[in-house]
Amino acid sequence: MLDLHVHLIGHQDRQADETAVRGFLQAAIEKGLVEIGFADHDLYFGELDLPLLREVGKSYPGLKVRVGLEVDYRPGEEEKIQGVLERFPFDYVIGSVHEIEGWAFDSPGEEARHRAQDPDALYERYFSLVEKAARSGLFTTLGHLDLIKIYGVRPRKDILKLVDRALTAVKDLGLAIEINTNGRYKPVGEFYPEPKLLQEVVHRGISVTLGSDAHEAKVVGRDLGEAMAFLHHLGAKKVVGFQGREPIAYSLM
Repeated sequence: MLDLHVHLIGHQDRQADETAVRGFLQAAIEKGLVEIGFADHDLYFGELDLPLLREVGKSYPGLKVRVGLEVDYRPGEEEKIQGVLERFPFDYVIGSVHEIEGWAFDSPGEEARHRAQDPDALYERYFSLVEKAARSGLFTTLGHLDLIKIYGVRPRKDILKLVDRALTAVKDLGLAIEINTNGRYKPVGEFYPEPKLLQEVVHRGISVTLGSDAHEAKVVGRDLGEAMAFLHHLGAKKVVGFQGREPIAYSLM
């Protein structure tokens, strides 16, 4: 239905030119999507031609093309982030926590460091940052809610207690949580967030959106049908897209 976590240039794997844009849009059409959103990492902001996304999108009248940004949230950088976000009229902004006190914990080769730590303390530190990201007021969406599980390390404490304050902040600020299907292709081997967390998200009435985290066109829309079916099974009635940072509901019925 929709895929709002797509990286046009990946990790600088290609230029943000018209050929690349059309490749992703054609893939979206072939997958039957009605909405696609480009959300490259803010690290590469200076290399992005954001107006080009809207211009090329006009050639695909049956597809809603949204322009977003995935921002690495770091405490103390809120003003810097706000400055970036003021430079373009984004449709949505994904806030993601990829670092804990300078440690890029989801990078390849970091599994040993994960396993050397107390898992409860690790999760507490991570979800504290997620809560701060939510309360910053900078984002429409939180990306891969439980990314900290990437290497399969699980807390001893109940995950719902560890995430409670973060989800309360998400609800208070009216943010959306994404189902990010790319987790299935990481060492942990499952979607973000895990089923128990997603069930809690639905139970609290928090909006849900969808994202493949595609870094290449062939991955656009991957496993999103399965994600939608599971959402429906949990009792969710809708997923949301965005335009001008305002949510747009799509029925799951």
